[in-house]
Amino acid sequence: MNRVAVLICAGAGLCLQAFSQGLPPLKNVAPPPAQPLPFSHRIHVSQGLKCLDCHPMPDPGDFADIVSTEKCMLCHSSVKTDSPAIRKLADSHRRGEQIPWEPVYLVADYVFFSHKEHLTRAGAECTDCHGPVSEREALAKERDLSMAACMDCHRAKSASLECNYCHEPR
Repeated sequence: MNRVAVLICAGAGLCLQAFSQGLPPLKNVAPPPAQPLPFSHRIHVSQGLKCLDCHPMPDPGDFADIVSTEKCMLCHSSVKTDSPAIRKLADSHRRGEQIPWEPVYLVADYVFFSHKEHLTRAGAECTDCHGPVSEREALAKERDLSMAACMDCHRAKSASLECNYCHEPR
């Protein structure tokens, strides 16, 4: 999804540029973390899967989880079964082990962030913070999740800028 620049002008010719959607891209994107199995978001989205199909948000909705191997095996018990990666997935499933995926985006432990609040109440979309995941073979952190970027988004959306809105007291 492309970001759309909007000029917000106040008196005395003061104009600020705000972005209607999404956190800004990082200037330097590090390579994707090594994952235990290859996983193409592009291929899975092209098959009709939506973000929430594989990343449910159990109550209270603060975190977006990664589904169990059971969900993967709904298709992969008959799709690409000759692939070494799918065999490794199937073996993990048979042993009752989850795939130890490496996280791509992490929020500091003293920051409160609710996926549910952002998606339902604020009207954000997954791509606003995670970028064009549906176009990616492997995910790298490509959006700026800095405090400055989040604050800019809060300003653009008229969300609270109070410290304790996002930060837990220390």
